[in-house]
Amino acid sequence: MPKEVVYTPDAPSFPAYSQAVKAGDTIYVAGTVGIDVKTGRFAGDTVQEQARQALRNCQAILAAAGATLDDAVMVHTLLLRSEDADGLIDVFDEFFPEVRPPRCVSRIGVDRPGLLVSIAMVAVIG
Repeated sequence: MPKEVVYTPDAPSFPAYSQAVKAGDTIYVAGTVGIDVKTGRFAGDTVQEQARQALRNCQAILAAAGATLDDAVMVHTLLLRSEDADGLIDVFDEFFPEVRPPRCVSRIGVDRPGLLVSIAMVAVIG
């Protein structure tokens, strides 16, 4: 099956990996952080602010692949602090008001100053 690299200037990008890869009708979005591409800075100092921005960035990446958050079938949230997990519930309710995709939460394995959350997801178009 051919793979297509997905890129948008509306979300942060890093030279070491693709923002997403589309294989058939499935889109694999890389761990996406809460950086506002307009400022180049984290969207805030709270996990909620960064998660909102990370989800906006995921939306932009999915849009570049022809999908929306409604197409998400799995979300993997990486947190710096496990105690922040409960703080994400309201944020996810804002972005997934109807069908909430399955979600797992892990701890971030890299130490990057200011980084509180990274969100990866899988979406299926169809």
